[in-house]
Amino acid sequence: MFKKYTIAYDLDDPRATLAHRDIILQKPFLKKLYEDWYKVFISKTKDIKGGKHLEIGSGGGFYKEVFPEVITSDILDLPNVDKVFSAEQMPFADNELASIVMLNVFHHIPKPYLFLKEAERTLVKGGKVIMIEPANSGLGRFIYKRFHHEPFDEKGGREINPGNPLSNSNQALPYIYFERDLEQFKKEFPKLKINSVKYHSPFSYVISGGVSRSAMLPYFMYPMVKGFEWLMSPFSRGIGLFCTIELEKI
Repeated sequence: MFKKYTIAYDLDDPRATLAHRDIILQKPFLKKLYEDWYKVFISKTKDIKGGKHLEIGSGGGFYKEVFPEVITSDILDLPNVDKVFSAEQMPFADNELASIVMLNVFHHIPKPYLFLKEAERTLVKGGKVIMIEPANSGLGRFIYKRFHHEPFDEKGGREINPGNPLSNSNQALPYIYFERDLEQFKKEFPKLKINSVKYHSPFSYVISGGVSRSAMLPYFMYPMVKGFEWLMSPFSRGIGLFCTIELEKI
């Protein structure tokens, strides 16, 4: 019997975000997956010169523990973040940031185009946005539409309703902006280049149980799961549940 984790707070209550963070830190399999994703952030941004490193939507994670120089932030007023603001209006000067990283955050931003304009403004030349988001694969659509509480509408619009920073979302927004409406992206954000959209992680998050259930496999099997995912990587476009998106200011 798998243990079910129950959060006693409404999803938009700041205490729910902190409770999710506690669950991640308590689950070795899930924590290791987050650490691997953080390594991707670091590897893609650590050598960018001339600016500050920013994480958006930091409250539920622990990125600062592995990359201490990052400025953490959230739209919720949380005790474990450095700054509180909306991604649609960021308190940084032009050309001040070397990188902006986000883990499962973009699809919660009500008007993502406002964030992208802010990224275009605040990044140094050569600065990057790195985000890990739900992927629009065949398996992803099957899982997200049937077994996840957040909507996944790949035919939806380019905005979502504001006011509920966590409960309002469309997990397909990354696909909409960076794949479906690619030509529109190029016209609206001429200083942002999409370097890559890489699909990955078809099994590891589900096996970890996420923040809702206990892991399906013990922690010592994590390397075997990741090894199997590597073997299956040629099929990631069809089965990857997540994608890593890399944008660069040119």
